[in-house]
Amino acid sequence: MESPRKVALVTGAGSGIGRESAKGLLGAGYAVVLAGRRGEALEVTARESGAPASQVLVVPTDVTQLEDVRTLFARTREKFGRLDLLFNNAGMNVPGVSVEDLSLENWRSVVDSILTGSFLCTQEAFRMMKNQSPRGGRIINNGSVSAHVPRPHGAAYTAAKHAITGLTKSTALDGRPYDIACGQIDIGNADTAMAGRMKRGVAQADGSIAVEPTMELTHVVQALLYMASLPLDVNVPSLMVMATKMPYIGRG
Repeated sequence: MESPRKVALVTGAGSGIGRESAKGLLGAGYAVVLAGRRGEALEVTARESGAPASQVLVVPTDVTQLEDVRTLFARTREKFGRLDLLFNNAGMNVPGVSVEDLSLENWRSVVDSILTGSFLCTQEAFRMMKNQSPRGGRIINNGSVSAHVPRPHGAAYTAAKHAITGLTKSTALDGRPYDIACGQIDIGNADTAMAGRMKRGVAQADGSIAVEPTMELTHVVQALLYMASLPLDVNVPSLMVMATKMPYIGRG
């Protein structure tokens, strides 16, 4: 078991928001557990951070699989002894189609990766945080602008992200007696590979295709670090950070 520094666990840490958030937490002095399906990508995150091996734990994990998640948290406990922050960031999307053409397989892949994965990780984190000493911790869920308003042809992603809001609120309520705070960061058009299509043009509610503004990932990381820095008697239940001119206010 290693240092008494604060410990964070980031899912989906092999790319995009997860990678940059993990690097930001490491830079802020956290020990960080990197979880994701691709071990090689997690190793890249660890190397790019420049953090010493004693501060990083790489655990290839499919968050939709219960045994994978249990192993992830067992290894976290074994190496660091506690968990102070869980960032539920992992998730995937599928090509957009109208709701009547969405296959059950694609529906399940999106809902399982975003919602079921977050639930399983929340459950294990809750158990750790409730029983560790000092007690408590913080869980931050990656919501989305799609947790508020949909894009065309995005039923699975929109439904999953709306459900994340419910999971966030329920976890915040259930966590109160045990000093477990839970909040949600809703991210709009961050400049990642997943959002690269925004620069090429995406479908709008009126049927047109339009290029949308994006923002640098550093702003997302700064927002996450702010939420994470608060004492456990202070919580940000919901924080939205987005490109100023993206079509959210007034979407549709």
